[in-house]
Amino acid sequence: MSEQRTIRLIVTRQDDPDSRPYQEEFRIPYRQNMNVISAFMEIQRNPVNAAGEKVRPIQWESNCLEEVCGACSMVINGRPRQACSALIDKLEQPIRISPMNTFPVIRDLIVDRGRMFDALKRVKAWIPIDGSHDLGPGPRQSQEESDWRYELSKCMTCGVCLQACPNVNNSSDFMGPFIVGQVNLFNAHPTGALNKDERTSALIGEGGLQECGNSQNCVQACPKGIPLTTSIAIMNRESTRFVLKKWLSF
Repeated sequence: MSEQRTIRLIVTRQDDPDSRPYQEEFRIPYRQNMNVISAFMEIQRNPVNAAGEKVRPIQWESNCLEEVCGACSMVINGRPRQACSALIDKLEQPIRISPMNTFPVIRDLIVDRGRMFDALKRVKAWIPIDGSHDLGPGPRQSQEESDWRYELSKCMTCGVCLQACPNVNNSSDFMGPFIVGQVNLFNAHPTGALNKDERTSALIGEGGLQECGNSQNCVQACPKGIPLTTSIAIMNRESTRFVLKKWLSF
């Protein structure tokens, strides 16, 4: 009788925000069509490491399990991505899994992505509506404009682009590539354009667009294929116009 095939996972763990990280290896039975999340669930049912020691189950986040929520972002074999779409059959073993170190670790693979939501507040990534009454139909938009905004609207605030970006580090306040796309998204909306200058001003403030080194890692890493580098180019042009207009108005 042939030996049962197993999966090797080496997980970087951390007991709490102030603890030192450590690695722990697990071996679990192989099944067809497994993803990283189902491997974690197998460990959760029987939390025993490769040395045969009973340990606490791995802590991670996940919601939709279909690459929509962005909650299960982590680094898998050196690449930031969603664990739900990381199929075991397509990963080299041992599978090395660690939290995104761009963000503070809360526990194991759970990180605090609060910096992303703070950035969204800074640039006012929303469209203000004066009241909740019926405002009637908005301005007509071309299909091309609608299609472009739809691509930008796919952002799930997962944090993968920040993890992939070399300019997001301890020596920089860069808010990250995603925020450029979000400013572009809301500035391109007919109603959102009413606050265009306010958003653009925030985007070129501290930690803004000028911190981007155009490495283009973000567009390659983005799980939704958002055209971030195109958006960065558009906002560079818009920011230049904004600064010139402001300078000429003095």
